[in-house]
Amino acid sequence: MPARRRTVLAGFAVAPAVSAFAGPAHAAPAHAAPAHAAPAHAAPARRSPSASGFRAGVGVSDVTGPVAEVGMMGYSSFDQVAHGLHQRTRARAYVFDTGGGTARVAYVCTDTCMIFQSVHDAVLARLAQRFGDLYTERNVLLTAVHSHAACGGASHDYAYNLAVLGFRQQVFDAEVDGIVEAITAAHDDLADATLSYGRSELLDASVNRSRDAFDRNPIADRDYYPHGIDHWMRVLRITRAGLDVGAVNWFATHCASLTNENLLVSGDNKGAAAYFWESDAGVRHLDGVVPFVAAFPQTNSGDMSPNLAGEPGRGPTDDEFENTRIIGERQVAAARAAFESATTLPVGPIDSRILYLDMADQTVSGRYTDDGREHRTSPACIGAAMSAGSTEDGPALGLFPEGTPNPLADALGGMDVDVPQWLVDAQYPKLVLAPVGLLPPDGWVPHVVKIQLLRIGDLYIAGGPAEFTIVAGLRIRRTVADELEVPLENVIFQGYANSYCSYCTTPEEYDAQHYEGGSTLFGRHTLPAYQQGFARLAGALRDGVDVPRGPAPRDLSHLQPFFGPTVDHDEPLPGTSFGDVVLRPAESVRAGDVVEVEFVTGHPQNDIRRGSTFFEVQRRDGTGWVRHADDSDWATRFHWRRESTHSAIARITWDVPAGTPPGRYRIVHFGEAKSRGDGTISSFTGTGDEFDVA
Repeated sequence: MPARRRTVLAGFAVAPAVSAFAGPAHAAPAHAAPAHAAPAHAAPARRSPSASGFRAGVGVSDVTGPVAEVGMMGYSSFDQVAHGLHQRTRARAYVFDTGGGTARVAYVCTDTCMIFQSVHDAVLARLAQRFGDLYTERNVLLTAVHSHAACGGASHDYAYNLAVLGFRQQVFDAEVDGIVEAITAAHDDLADATLSYGRSELLDASVNRSRDAFDRNPIADRDYYPHGIDHWMRVLRITRAGLDVGAVNWFATHCASLTNENLLVSGDNKGAAAYFWESDAGVRHLDGVVPFVAAFPQTNSGDMSPNLAGEPGRGPTDDEFENTRIIGERQVAAARAAFESATTLPVGPIDSRILYLDMADQTVSGRYTDDGREHRTSPACIGAAMSAGSTEDGPALGLFPEGTPNPLADALGGMDVDVPQWLVDAQYPKLVLAPVGLLPPDGWVPHVVKIQLLRIGDLYIAGGPAEFTIVAGLRIRRTVADELEVPLENVIFQGYANSYCSYCTTPEEYDAQHYEGGSTLFGRHTLPAYQQGFARLAGALRDGVDVPRGPAPRDLSHLQPFFGPTVDHDEPLPGTSFGDVVLRPAESVRAGDVVEVEFVTGHPQNDIRRGSTFFEVQRRDGTGWVRHADDSDWATRFHWRRESTHSAIARITWDVPAGTPPGRYRIVHFGEAKSRGDGTISSFTGTGDEFDVA
C-alpha cells in the first residue's frame, strides 16, 4: 500500500516531538538538546521492551588492510604512503526485517574512504554463495565514512588507483571479507526489535568549504540551511528486549581531520566517534563481544569540512589528531542527544528498489532542470578546479604532476587524449583538464552507477554514489519525499553508496567551478539526472511495482595492474633477532605520559592481522597478564619504518589515559617475517620490559 502524508509517522502523534519532523525545516526540534548537553562518552541507556513487529540484527568486523607501504585513499597524494596504524577500520552492519518473510534490507557502513563498484560486486557475489537470493543488489546498501586515512587500491577504476600505483589485492580482500563477515553476523543476530528515530543540532563540527558556490543557490535552498551547513544529526536507535544494541548516526562532515601529512591508517573523526561510543558500551571487538554497534555514516557532505579554521589540520586546534578526537566526540554528543529523545517508529513495511543509470548518457526532462528545458549528461571529465583542490581540506588529486611519469597511466596508454568540441560544450563552463570518461578501455571512472532507495517502516534512505553537496542532497530528498507524499524529514540522503564517481553539485554550484564543481564528472546536469532517477525509484516504491534494473556496470577485474613495492624478504638488524627490543620504556609512568617501545620486526604485509592486533598493552593480573589495550584503541599508535632494504623497526606508543588503573604493565608485539628464497612466513613475538603506572 502506498505511503501517504497523512499516515506517515502516525506513531508520533502522542509525542511532543512531532513538529520536529513535519515542521519548518530550519527550526530547532522540540526535543533537541545542544551538542554539549550529553557527555560524549555516555553509555547507551536501557529502555523497556516495546513490541514493534520489526526485527534487527547488528554485526561488526575488521576491514583493515596492509598498514605499511600502501598508498592511502582520499587525498590521492603520491607521498601519502601508510607507515603504521592509529586505529583499525571496521565494517558495521545492520539487517532489518519484519519477521517471517524475505523482505529485508542490509545497511553497512565502513571506516574506509569509499565503497567502489569492485567491492560492491564482490560482496554481493559472496553473499549469494552463502544466502542465495536473500541479500541482493536491491536490498544491500554499502557506504563508507570517507576517511582520508584509509588504505587505497581496492578500486577497479583506474583514476582512483593512479596515486597508489594500481590495484592492491590485500586491501580489496580485507574490505570484502570484513563486510561479508559483518553482514553475516548481523543476519545471525536478528531478533525482535524496536526502532526509534531522532534528531539533534550540531553546529560546531563542520564548515562550508565552498560558501560562494552555496550562495548561488535559490533562497529556498539557502534558508533550509541558515548556517550554510547541514546542522542535523539524524539517529536511528535499535533496542531489543530493553537493551540498546545499535545506532546509525548520520551527519555531514568530511573525514579529513587528519591531513595528507598523516601516514597512520585510521577511520578519522567518524571512526573515532564509533570507537568512543562503542568502547563506553563495553565493546571489545577482538574478543568477539559486541553489545552495541554505533556507525557514523556521511550524508551529503560534499562541501562540509571538519577543519573549522578553514585550513587543513586547523580547527578547533592546530593538532590534527586532537582535532580528530574533538570532532569525533562532538558527533557522539549530538548523536547521544538525538538517541535519548528518539521517538518510536510505528511498524511499517521493509522494502527496497535499485536502478542503474548510465550517467554519461542521460536525457534529463525539463521537470528537473533549472531552465525547464531538456538536457543531456556527457562522458566524465575532470575540471581544472578539481586539480586546484580545496584550501580547507588540502591539495587535490595528484594525478597530473607535470613531468612526473606514472607507470600505471603509462601501462594504460597514457592520458594524452584530445577533448572534442562537443564534450567541451557539454561540460561548459568547466575547463576540461582530462576526459577520463573517454580513456580506454572504458573510461577511468565508472559511468554506470547504482542509485537505491530503502524503506524501513516510515523511514526512507536514498543512496547515491558520489559526494553530494548539502543542497544537492536536499533536492534529492525533496524529489523522493514529493513522489512518496511523505514529510521531508522521513527521507535521509546517503552519499558514498555502493560505488563512487566523485562529486555532485547543484547546477548553480557547478557554474562557480570550485573544487566540487570541477569534480562533478558528468556535466552541469548531473544532479537533475540523479533526481530523475530517484523520482522513478520513489514512484515504483510508492506504487508497489518494480522498475527496470537498467544497464549492467562494467567489469574491469581482468585488467588490474600494480606497480608499487612488494615484500621480497625480511632480515633482522645485524646482531638481533625478530622481536628483540631496541628501545625500552621508562621504569615508571603516570597518566599523561607516553610509553614508547621499539622492536625489530618484519613487514606488516606478511600478515595484515585482520581481526587480530599487532600488539597488546598488557597489565599484570595476579600471576598472569591480561590485555589492557591494543591497536584498535585511541591511545595507542603503531609506527613502522625501514632501517635498510630488508630490515625494519616497529615503534609502539601508548599515551597513558587518565583513569588508567595503577599497576605493572608491558607491551607485547606480534609480527611475521618472510624468509629469503622460499618466502616462508614465520610468526614471532617480542616482549617489552615491564613498567609501572603510578
